[in-house]
Amino acid sequence: MNMVRDSITLAELSQLTAEKGCLVIDIRNADEFEYGHINGAVNIPLAELEERAESLPADKLLVVCCKSGLISDPAAEKLREKGLPAANLAEGYYGWLRVKMAEEVNFAEKAAAVEQSLHTEFRESIYEKFKQAIEKYRLVQAGDHIAVCISGGKDSMLMAKLFGELKKEGTLDFDVTYLVMDPGYSPQNREVIESNARRLGFPIKVFETNIFNSVYNVDKNPCYLCAKMRRGHLYKNAQLAGCNKIALGHHYDDVIETIFMSMIYSGQIRTMMPKLHSQNYEGMQLIRPLYLIREEEIKRWRDHNDLHFIACACRFTDTCTTCNPTGTGSKRVEVKNLIAELKKTTPEVEENIFHSIENVDIDKVISYKIDGREHWFDGVAHK
Repeated sequence: MNMVRDSITLAELSQLTAEKGCLVIDIRNADEFEYGHINGAVNIPLAELEERAESLPADKLLVVCCKSGLISDPAAEKLREKGLPAANLAEGYYGWLRVKMAEEVNFAEKAAAVEQSLHTEFRESIYEKFKQAIEKYRLVQAGDHIAVCISGGKDSMLMAKLFGELKKEGTLDFDVTYLVMDPGYSPQNREVIESNARRLGFPIKVFETNIFNSVYNVDKNPCYLCAKMRRGHLYKNAQLAGCNKIALGHHYDDVIETIFMSMIYSGQIRTMMPKLHSQNYEGMQLIRPLYLIREEEIKRWRDHNDLHFIACACRFTDTCTTCNPTGTGSKRVEVKNLIAELKKTTPEVEENIFHSIENVDIDKVISYKIDGREHWFDGVAHK
C-alpha cells in the first residue's frame, strides 16, 4: 500500500490495524473523543496537531480521523507537507462506528450483558445512585408515564436502560415511552441511534422536526435556539404520547459544571435542577434521574460493555462543535478543564461545588431573588 496516499478506506484501516502498521489520530476535541472513538486511537485536537507533529512517528502511516472525514482531510495534507506519512480516514469515526455496529448480530445477548453489568459491576456506582436520586428528589411517583428522551449519547442510552431495569424491579408503578426526536439528522446519524436502541433492547418512538434547517442561518447563538426548540418539541410530543414527565440524561458532572458556569460567565448562583415544572405545558414536569451519577462511571459502563455512541448528531457539526476547526471548544469544556485542574490540589472540589448549592447561607448573601423579586440582606425588598 502506498504510504503517502491522500486517504484510506475503513477496510484498509482494518488491515493496517491488524498489522500494527498505522496510528489513528483523532483530531476532535477531548470531550467528543471521550464520547466515543476508534479503538486504539489517540486524541490530538486539531488546534494542537501542528505543534505536536514533530513528536509523531514517521515509521508508520498516520491515519487522521474526525467525525466524517471533512476536517481531517486538510489536516492530513498539512502533515504530509511536513514530510510525515499521513492519510485521511475518508468515512471518519461515524463510518467506523456504523461498520462496527453491523458486525454485531446477537442483540438480545448484548442487551442481557449490559443489564447484568448494572446489577454487578455498576450496581453501587450507577444503579443505586439512580434509585437514590429518584427517592431523594421524588422524581417518579405511582401512576407516572415518563418520556425517556434519547439523544443518542451515552447518558440518555444509559438512562433508558436504568428505567427499564427499575420497571422490571416492580417497586414503582409507572410507564415509560422511549422518545427520540429527529431534528433533521442525516440518515447515517439516525441509523446509529436506532441501531444502538436495538442493541440495548428497548423500543423507541421517533418523531421528526425540522429544527436543524430552522436554525441553520441563525448567526447568534444557533445552538441555544436549537436546544430551546428541542425542549419545546419534547414536551409537546411527550404530552401527545400521554406522558406527564420528560426525563433528560444530565448527570452529576453536568450539575457542578452548570453551577460554575453560572458564577463565572453569568454572575449568578444557580444550578441545573433535578426536577422542574413546565411553565408552558400544564401538568408536565422535567426530571433528571442521573443527577447523582458521575460521568466517569458512565464512561466505565460504556467501555466495559464495548458500546459506542455519538456526542452530537447535528448535520452541521462538521464545521461547528464536533470537528471544531478552531479547536477552541465550548465554555462547558473550559469549565470541565478548570475543575480538573482544581482537583489536582483539592480532591474534594467537585463534591464541594455540588453541595454548595444545597448549603446556601442566606445570612451571608447580599441579595437573592424569589419569584423574580430581589431581596437584600437588610430585609428591604426591591423590584
